[in-house]
Amino acid sequence: DHFNFAKEGVPALDPDEGTDFVGKPPEYGKQVRDDYTEHRYHKPQDEVTSDWDLSGARDDLRVFLAVGYRVAQADKFPGWKPGNEFRAKREAMLKK
Repeated sequence: DHFNFAKEGVPALDPDEGTDFVGKPPEYGKQVRDDYTEHRYHKPQDEVTSDWDLSGARDDLRVFLAVGYRVAQADKFPGWKPGNEFRAKREAMLKK
């Protein structure tokens, strides 16, 4: 969804959950993700179950809240770097 904001000139985050699990071998997260994608994603079996460990999602949300708060409290709104393809759209929007 972030890309639709960017196309309109609005900077947005694109978080990626990654595949690292605390206390698990490096390949564990990829195996879990691949199994889920192949056997459950967008299928009738695509349900939240009680064995899901959502602590990483909780930690991610804390970071997103902190970033959002800092952006909201800042004197200057985030902008695009020079040469970015979406910068002109944002600058035109701000002139209105």
